[in-house]
Amino acid sequence: MNETNFKYNDIINLPRHISEKRQHMSNHDRAAQFMPFAALTGFGAMINETSRLTSQKHELNGEELRLLNENLNLIIENIREKPEINVTYFINDKEKNGGRYETFSGNVRRVDTFNKEIIFTDNFTIKIKDILMIETVQGEEI
Repeated sequence: MNETNFKYNDIINLPRHISEKRQHMSNHDRAAQFMPFAALTGFGAMINETSRLTSQKHELNGEELRLLNENLNLIIENIREKPEINVTYFINDKEKNGGRYETFSGNVRRVDTFNKEIIFTDNFTIKIKDILMIETVQGEEI
C-alpha cells in the first residue's frame, strides 16, 4: 500500500453519497469539464486573416493604357461576333488593403462606355478601371 492510500484509508471505501436533489453526473459530462477550450475565441481566424496575402493594384502606364484602349475599341468594332476574350482584372479585398488579380474568360455581349464596364453574355461584369490586360482566347493580344 502506498502512502496516499494510507492517508485516506478511513474514507476510501465509504459508500458514495447519492443526492436526492441532484442527478449523478455521467462520465462523459465529467470528462467534458477537463476538455481543452479556446480561451481566445476568434484568435485563430484573426491569425489566418492576417497571414492571407494581398497584392497592390498595378497602375497602368501610358503605353499599357494605350494598348488597353485599342483592345477595347477592337472589341467594340467586333461586338456583333461576341468576341471571346480573357480579361485579367483586379478585385479589391473586402477585409484589408490590396486585393488579388483574377482572369475571366467569356464572350463579350457589350462594352458599356457610360458605366465604363464590359458585360459578358452570362451577365458577368468587369469595371474597365480594374482591367490589367485583355487577350483573345488563343492568348494573343487583340
